Amino acid sequence: MDESAAHPSPEPVPASPPPRPDRSAPTPDGEPARKRRVRIVGVSGAGKTTLAAEAARRLGVAHLELDAVFWDRDWTFRDVEEARALVREFVAAHPDGWVADGNWRTRLEGLLEPGTPGGADLVVWLDHSRALVMSRLVRRTVRRGVLREELWHGNRENPADWIRRDPEENILLWGWTQHGPTRTRFAPRVGDPTFLRLGGRRAVAAWLDSLGPARADTLG
Repeated sequence: MDESAAHPSPEPVPASPPPRPDRSAPTPDGEPARKRRVRIVGVSGAGKTTLAAEAARRLGVAHLELDAVFWDRDWTFRDVEEARALVREFVAAHPDGWVADGNWRTRLEGLLEPGTPGGADLVVWLDHSRALVMSRLVRRTVRRGVLREELWHGNRENPADWIRRDPEENILLWGWTQHGPTRTRFAPRVGDPTFLRLGGRRAVAAWLDSLGPARADTLG
């Protein structure tokens, strides 16, 4: 969680055009090119990691979960320069493409942004309703806490945090209070050709369909 300060929800965000396969640059075998460096952003509980893993599978590229990069043991932040170096190493190691999920705007300091060296071809913003996000976040948080699922570097959800009043210590409050600010931050980018807003399950499914089936070398 790298953002703070809640703001009122803005006016409804205009929908992005329906996702379509990228036909602008054919590959040597004549097939249409697909955007292969993709960053997925959105509020906690929006489904970033799940979507990123499936998109990477379909594109046949590597997947990077930024939470695993910027968090360290005992819910401390990894040294920011070390974390940025890990991101750069990942990008350099996968020149054929990648999918990364997570916001971490202040700590990335521009890394992975379209137009930067090795940056994303496309940023996908998951902009679901607060009701959908919270239902997913509550289910996920309770499951992780009850089953003591390990997340990154030995970190686990602590059920005691669920009653804390500080959103930075309570993931449920964080998801609730950050829904509005996340929209405020990303809404101005709608319409940019390197930015795609997906709102709701159908939009997500349509975008995944536009990527085509999973590549054969990623199956099994």
